[in-house]
Amino acid sequence: MKIGVVGGGGREHAIIKTLKKNASIEKIFAIPGNGGIAKDAECVPDIKATDVAAVVDFCKSKALDYVVVAPDDPLVAGTVDALKEAGIPAFGPEAKAAIIEGSKVFSKNLMKKYNIPTAAYEVFNDIEKAEEYVKTCPIPTVIKADGLALGKGVIIAMTREEALDGIKTIMEEKKFGASGDQIVIEEFLEGPEVSVLSFTDGKVVVPMISSMDHKRINDNDEGLNTGGMGTIAPNPYYTDEVAAECMEKIFKPTIEAMNKEGRTFKGCLYFGLMITKDGPKVIEYNCRFGDPETQVVLPLLDSDLLTIMQATTNGTLAETEVKWKSGAACCIVEASGGYPLSYKSGYEITGIDEVDNVFVAGADLKDGKLYTHGGRVLGVVEIAPTLKEAIDKAYASASKVTFQDMHMRKDIGQRALKAL
Repeated sequence: MKIGVVGGGGREHAIIKTLKKNASIEKIFAIPGNGGIAKDAECVPDIKATDVAAVVDFCKSKALDYVVVAPDDPLVAGTVDALKEAGIPAFGPEAKAAIIEGSKVFSKNLMKKYNIPTAAYEVFNDIEKAEEYVKTCPIPTVIKADGLALGKGVIIAMTREEALDGIKTIMEEKKFGASGDQIVIEEFLEGPEVSVLSFTDGKVVVPMISSMDHKRINDNDEGLNTGGMGTIAPNPYYTDEVAAECMEKIFKPTIEAMNKEGRTFKGCLYFGLMITKDGPKVIEYNCRFGDPETQVVLPLLDSDLLTIMQATTNGTLAETEVKWKSGAACCIVEASGGYPLSYKSGYEITGIDEVDNVFVAGADLKDGKLYTHGGRVLGVVEIAPTLKEAIDKAYASASKVTFQDMHMRKDIGQRALKAL
């Protein structure tokens, strides 16, 4: 089989390395991929993941048997629909279902309509009305751009001044472009966060192992929000009781709600959850594998990924085995110094060949050497029988992979260890 994977980050590298375990796959193309992925797949750097027509033309020209569309933008833009039209089966939701991430307003209204637990909220497309609202609403509050914003379109305002600044940033200064034409202002929830990725064929939902992301740039969850500085799995706050409640009140109702709306969801549906004093609530949905959650979840998969993905496309997930390894995983993200603001690229990465599970997010390959290219450069992952061992192993391995101005958090997983 010949497979395509659309995307070019650490998540895609993790997907490709997991797919490679299937002996029937003779060739994987990464569109566009990156210098680190080039060891595991043939990269197609000239095609952007968001160029739907070019992606489809390439997949047709190579007569690909199956395509995994990994990032949010191409899914929301209808890449799966276009591939299907071209006769190529693909993993991921069609555009009408990907809207669950593409529009915060859509997803909040869906949850309200079908009584799926989430934070109370109001929607605004008028800046003055939004400003009036935050002068009296409970503080802290959360302000979200309606559309896609690379996971950064969320502002947690601890004061009214911060709330007013946040509205201005999104709606007036257009920091996230047209994604900020509408905003959601919602209740600030408290409690531990849990990420649960799930496979679904629109009929059944099969949750993957839970994980915990670490969004802030610095130790002790301080500093700016990032795309994620590390993850652990499983998440100790996601107990069997919480899992059962989520299945009954959130997971199944979401799949059923999407079916009732004529937007059947197939692929990976990501549930961002907060375990509040009133039970689990949805913070956000994503229409795809999370990054860097994928990097800790997929190494724990004990079944064949391609078989599961094809079952979501074919509607046969109920008859498909999805098994997990025991133990735990930890991912340490190594980023360019200065990320998520300004940073320099082009530094040589050394020691990468000494470690097995390195998922490269941003690197160029020149003359057989890897050089940094981007903010989050790579993730180092280890699995072990216990979380403590996985964390220790991951840091030991991460210490071998270095580049100039490298920044990483030293406390990934510590909060989870305390919870245990």
